[in-house]
Amino acid sequence: MKNLIKKIFPLNRSLVSDDNYKTLKYMQKFTKKLKIKSFKSGKKVFDWRIPKKWSVKEAYIVTPDKKKICEYGKNNLHLVSYSKKIDKFLNLKQLKKFLHTRKDLPKAIPYITSYYKKSWGFCISYDEFKKLKKGKYKVVIDSNFENDKMHYGEILIKGTLSKEIMFSTYICHPSMANNELSGPLLSIMIANFLMKKKRRYTYRIIFTSETIGTIAYINKNIDVLKKNLLAGYILTCVGDERCFSFLPSRHGNTLSDLYALKIFNKIKGKKKYYTWLDRASDERQFCSPGIDLPVSSIMRSKYGSFKEYHTSLDSFGKVVTMRGLKQTLKIYRLIINNFEKSFFPISTKKCEPFMTKYKLYPSLNNRSNWILPKEIKVRNMMNFLSWSDGKNSIESISKKIDLNLKNTKKIFYILKKNKLISIQ
Repeated sequence: MKNLIKKIFPLNRSLVSDDNYKTLKYMQKFTKKLKIKSFKSGKKVFDWRIPKKWSVKEAYIVTPDKKKICEYGKNNLHLVSYSKKIDKFLNLKQLKKFLHTRKDLPKAIPYITSYYKKSWGFCISYDEFKKLKKGKYKVVIDSNFENDKMHYGEILIKGTLSKEIMFSTYICHPSMANNELSGPLLSIMIANFLMKKKRRYTYRIIFTSETIGTIAYINKNIDVLKKNLLAGYILTCVGDERCFSFLPSRHGNTLSDLYALKIFNKIKGKKKYYTWLDRASDERQFCSPGIDLPVSSIMRSKYGSFKEYHTSLDSFGKVVTMRGLKQTLKIYRLIINNFEKSFFPISTKKCEPFMTKYKLYPSLNNRSNWILPKEIKVRNMMNFLSWSDGKNSIESISKKIDLNLKNTKKIFYILKKNKLISIQ
């Protein structure tokens, strides 16, 4: 992991860039199942279009005393992402309109983007900003836009069942640790954990560009996601040790929410519960009206809630630690193990089945054919069937019908034997 971090941390990832592809290639060395795929620039996906590739050869500012500052080659956060080409002289008053800083964090270089409107700018620490003197400044940005491909990664670990658990993360932020590299790193750790043994469920792990990449992915895969997805989780800001955070899906009661909360509620120490109104990552796309997929998130310090967010201070060691990543991995391993032990019955019949045909309903004329164990009432069995919609586990059905788990499982096996339910 340390070798991987060293390789990919400084890469200039953006929505569409060569460094996104390089990042995925490096990650392939750590998990062989990672497949690299792409969407072409200009492709329409719902209400959006895939943008052009942005590449940068160099960018810097030369001060009146001939000193280079805001050098892209030293820290790519100095350049506003998707800045257009420029080579001109400006006085300090003119230049300040294009400089971004954080007065509250005087040593930080902020992270600023201008994805969908042609612009340019530089980011500088407030300490350096205060040192700027009057005079002529030469501004150079040697950048280029061209039609190319937006690359994304996908890992599909097939289980014995087609129903899926999904983990989604993004690879479009450069040189920041918690937001974003903690997500891709944790995704690789989860993938390697999943591949240690055969799984009941199928697992889908995706690495996209936030928002546009996820929208494009949904546009392409909506049918299979709608059909198979049991639960999904956004992996972002998962590497610090400050607290744990839970953000629900839009509906708040999906399997992703229920299974996450089952583990989250047991976490000791500092933790925070958020609502759907606090969303800001790709749960916005997966849970949007018309898509309505069951996706939530367990994070550490939520994006936007920690002071180093979207600045050069979001670093490994100071914000993200291997201990923090491993703690979060433990939480998701517990969620995975809970899913693997669960069965989600689904009725094979429309309306109530004709139970007498299966000798599962008492008959005045044929009482001797009544085969149900004495402790299992017909009403309990019919209640079990009423909740067998593929969205409730045996454990949750047990609670809903107010029957102990042992007898609920007896009903499950009777109905399964008579092919009145299937499992997913």
